[in-house]
Amino acid sequence: MRKLMLTGGLLMLAGCAGFGLPRHDPSQAWIELESHQEDTALQALEVDNKAAIDKRYFEVQPGSHELTVRYLFPVQPTNIGPDAEPLWRDCQMNVKYSGFNAGERYQLQAGNIGFRPWAKLYNQQRKVIGQGTPAGCQRT
Repeated sequence: MRKLMLTGGLLMLAGCAGFGLPRHDPSQAWIELESHQEDTALQALEVDNKAAIDKRYFEVQPGSHELTVRYLFPVQPTNIGPDAEPLWRDCQMNVKYSGFNAGERYQLQAGNIGFRPWAKLYNQQRKVIGQGTPAGCQRT
């Protein structure tokens, strides 16, 4: 039952992602979200401890901000045991960056190695400018 609910939730997120994103405000910085692996979900949760307006991206004023994302991913049986089923993890990560610039586009990518999630923030030149720090995980 839990697996069915989780699959349904992922399908709903994928459906929502199909709707077009709003036009980027040139007076703000835009942060796209991208999960690095299949069967995962990456959502915008908070900016500076306030709920994100849209779970598909961040749009922030220039300056320093702390972004909180939710990353949902399966840990494959190869990381658990030969007869195991995938184990779903629901993690939050924080990414701090002090140099967001108006009109620039950034990309926040997430992935995992076994049980450990990771997140990286890239600038327009594809240079890593920030790394995520774990803020807690739970099994789903």
